[in-house]
Amino acid sequence: MSRSADTAAAARTDALVNALTEAGLAPVTDPDVLAAHSQDHAGLVPAGRAAALVRARSTAEVSAAVRIAAELAAPVVPQGARTGLAGAATAVDGALLLDVSGMDRIIEVDPVDRLAVVQPGVLNAAISQAAKDFGLRYSPDPGSWLISTIGGNIATAAGGMCCVKYGTTPEYVLALEVVLASGEVMRCGRRTAKGVAGYDLVRLFCGSEGTLGIVTEATVKLSPVPAQRLTLAAVFDTTADAGRAVTAIMAAGKQPSLLELIDNVHLRALEALRPMGLPTEAAALLLVAADADPEHELVAIEQLCTAAGAVEVFRATDAEEADALLESRRNAYHAMEKLGTVLVDDVAVPRARLAEALDGVQAAAERHGVVIGVIAHAGDGNLHPNIIVHPDVPGSLEAGRAAFDEILEMALAMGGTITGEHGVGMLKRDWLAKEVDPVNLAVQRRLKAAMDPLGILNPGKVLA
Repeated sequence: MSRSADTAAAARTDALVNALTEAGLAPVTDPDVLAAHSQDHAGLVPAGRAAALVRARSTAEVSAAVRIAAELAAPVVPQGARTGLAGAATAVDGALLLDVSGMDRIIEVDPVDRLAVVQPGVLNAAISQAAKDFGLRYSPDPGSWLISTIGGNIATAAGGMCCVKYGTTPEYVLALEVVLASGEVMRCGRRTAKGVAGYDLVRLFCGSEGTLGIVTEATVKLSPVPAQRLTLAAVFDTTADAGRAVTAIMAAGKQPSLLELIDNVHLRALEALRPMGLPTEAAALLLVAADADPEHELVAIEQLCTAAGAVEVFRATDAEEADALLESRRNAYHAMEKLGTVLVDDVAVPRARLAEALDGVQAAAERHGVVIGVIAHAGDGNLHPNIIVHPDVPGSLEAGRAAFDEILEMALAMGGTITGEHGVGMLKRDWLAKEVDPVNLAVQRRLKAAMDPLGILNPGKVLA
C-alpha cells in the first residue's frame, strides 16, 4: 500500500473511531485485541486488518454502529463466538468488527406455542437447557453446540448430528429481528405455527452469513424431548461398506435420529485425545441412534449393517456409554488439530453415492500425499473430509489445497454441493459460481445490491 493510501486509510479509521466514540459505543482499537478477533476457526483464510471492535449489548447499539458505518462506507463484519469454519467471521481491511456475543439473553420460553425468543449471542445448548423443564428442546445440534451461538447458527444455516431426522437450523427459525445495512431495524416471520403472508424473508437471512443483515433476536421452534434413545455402533473393514450400510438403512425406510460415520484416521485421533476403547484398527465406525420405537428400529438397522459387511455391532449398555460415544464424535475436529493444521472440507452428495464419495476422498488423499480423515453426517450424505497440512513444510499446503479442490469437484460431479452446513464464507467463495447457474448467481448479486447498496455488510464473503 502506498503512503497516500496508508494516510487515507488512517483517516477513515480515525473518523470511524471518533464517530463510534461520540455515539457511546466504546470502540476497541488495541491491535492485539483486534488480531484476536480477526479470525474464525477457518485458520487458513487470511484475515485483513480491522479498524475497530464494538461489543454490542442491544439492538439499538447494533443499529447505531451500522448507521455510522454506512455514513462512512466502512465495512462491517458481524461476529458471534467465531466458531465458523469457512471464514465468514474473518476480518477485512478497515472493518468494524461488530461482536454480538454479549447479547446472550433468553427472553422467553413458551411451552404452549413451543418456542423460545433469544438474542443472537445465546449458546445453542443453552436453549435446550432453558426448555428442558417443559420437556422441550431445541433440536438442531451442530458439533459446536456448547460453544456456538444461535446467531452464528442462523447465519450459516447450521446442521448437526441429529438433522438426519430433525432437520437443520432454517426449519426451526420462526421469526427474526434484523438490523439492515442502513441501520434500520426490521422484524420478519411470526410466532404462529402457520403463516404465509408475504415473502419468506426469514429463510432469506438463514444462511446469508451476515451479508444481508445482522440478526439481533430470533424466535425458534422447540420440540418434545424423546422419551428414550438407544445407540449402537457398527464396525467396518472398509469405509465403502459403511457407506453401503447407510444407503441400505435409508432405502429401507428407517428413521434413525443419528447416523454418523467416523473413519480410521478420526478413530485413532479420538482415542489418542481421550482413550475410551474405540476400535482403532477399524476402517470405519457407524454410530447410530434411534428414539422412536428404538428397540425395534435398532434390531432392523443392526441386520442391515451386518448384511452390508459390518464385522461387529454392539449396543451402548446405558445412557452414560451412549453419551460418551456421542461426545467423542463431537471432539473429532479438536482431535484432528493434534495432527497438524486442519483444512476442513464440507461437501454433501446424494445418499446413494455416499460409498463412492468415501472412496473418492481416499483416492484424493493418496494422489496428493496428504492425510485426510472423514467424519460424516452419513444419513444426510454430508461429509467432512478433514485435510491435515503443515504450512511450514514445503508443498504441504499446496497438496492439501489440491486435495480440497478435487473433493469439491467430485461432489459437484455427483450432483452434490460444495457446502452442506458450514457455509461459503471466504473459503469457498470462488466455488459458488461452479455450483449455481449464471442466472441464479446474478439474482443473488441483485439481492445483495438491493439490500446492501454500499456493500458494507461482510464484504468479500459468499459472493466473489
